[in-house]
Amino acid sequence: METLKLKTNVNRLVGDVTIPGDKSISHRSVMFGSIAHGETRVTNFLPGDDCLSTIACFRKLGVTIEESEEGLRIIGNGFEGLTEPSEVLDVGNSGTTIRLLMGILAGRPFFSSLVGDASIGKRPMTRVTVPLTQMGAKLDGRKNGDFTPISIRGGQLQPIQYKLPVASAQVKSALILAGLQADGISTIIEPAETRDHTERMIRQFGGEITKDNLTIKVNGGQKLTASTIHVPGDISSAAFFLVAGAIIPGSEIVLKNVGLNPTRTGIIEVMQNMGAELEIVQAETNDIEPVGDLIIKNSNLKGTVVEGNLIPRLIDEIPIIALLATQAEGTTIIKDAEELKVKETNRIDTVVQELKKLGANIEATHDGMVIHGKSKLTGGKVSSHGDHRIGMMLAIAALLSENAVELEQSEAISVSYPNFFKHLNTLIR
Repeated sequence: METLKLKTNVNRLVGDVTIPGDKSISHRSVMFGSIAHGETRVTNFLPGDDCLSTIACFRKLGVTIEESEEGLRIIGNGFEGLTEPSEVLDVGNSGTTIRLLMGILAGRPFFSSLVGDASIGKRPMTRVTVPLTQMGAKLDGRKNGDFTPISIRGGQLQPIQYKLPVASAQVKSALILAGLQADGISTIIEPAETRDHTERMIRQFGGEITKDNLTIKVNGGQKLTASTIHVPGDISSAAFFLVAGAIIPGSEIVLKNVGLNPTRTGIIEVMQNMGAELEIVQAETNDIEPVGDLIIKNSNLKGTVVEGNLIPRLIDEIPIIALLATQAEGTTIIKDAEELKVKETNRIDTVVQELKKLGANIEATHDGMVIHGKSKLTGGKVSSHGDHRIGMMLAIAALLSENAVELEQSEAISVSYPNFFKHLNTLIR
């Protein structure tokens, strides 16, 4: 475990950052390239630990994946090209890898076993194993299939009509990937809209999927064809610099090549509601993934309420939104966010605990948090608790802190943003 002394009490942040590839899309590019027919090329792939775990798993399933400076080259032979792994599939810290991979493996007529790190071992899996079992796959694991290790013996799947009990893009995607292998049409109903990268990628690979409000239908037996993917920058990574630019006096930051998928832009709406000077420029809309550049300037912020259907559109950004709220006038309330309890950490308790160490006026609730601004941050020893988004949020908080800040378990940041500190340091003036 690495302890890092963070930069504190900076004057301002100025400059440009080209945001690294989107983690969610990078995962899916490997998966779809592996189950499609032909050679898929991927550029701007995110080489973070999570996405590298996905590559490692598909190599063990018999897929040829080559990495170079230009990106990835994936040789897919369809679902039927996947072969029984001789080793356990280790997903590392990646919830996306394990849940989506379960959907793929549920339809494959062989045995496989999935494990992850200690954090993955605490994350609930019955939300995926229950509906996949209803489709005909045989899955088991600790606590009746709720925790890793998870074993899967897949086979002929029946279509499902299923209403998700929680809004989760991972669960939805797992069922879509299983549905592609089922004998008939599967119907998946969301309680609220979640990120739709899986649906977009099916179309990009020549497949068909329909969506009517919150109801998704996918037909089994489709053949996917290889494609070329340029991964846009990750708005979840951009969020840390958006908040830094808004709260550090005298700052102005340009963030380039940011994915602006409308199911992911909740952070932009919240910041605009709080009064942030945030501008979207050169937005490019296409059928695959919209992208654009963002300009953020130091802003006078006011408190807000973050709730309801907005939550799935910014669930990963809530830790950094909490920091943003500590520098806004008035009170900010975040609610309807129980899903934060089953992320890499219990992000409600962890965010509150760590920001309090720095002097923030913040309290946890059963489904979110209440933040009273404007707080002076004073410094201290903090920890990422092995959660990459907590680690990056604390590094941004340190920029405002009057005294020294030490971050324990700083290595967790490489899960999604290996060059985070390198990019941050180029902005400090």
